[in-house]
Amino acid sequence: MSIDLEWVKSSYSGTSGGDCVEVAAHRNTVYVRDSKAVGNGPVLRVGRDQWAAFVALAAR
Repeated sequence: MSIDLEWVKSSYSGTSGGDCVEVAAHRNTVYVRDSKAVGNGPVLRVGRDQWAAFVALAAR
């Protein structure tokens, strides 16, 4: 099964690429990838609850 994901990255990232991550959400899963490895790089999958907990801790 193939999922068509809409990837987004921070507006602070700029347009030149570089050291960014992209995030996409589908149902109860959040996908995270390196913006330099689009198409051939690994993708991290986590549940929405786990992602929310991670973001809350990172924002501290």
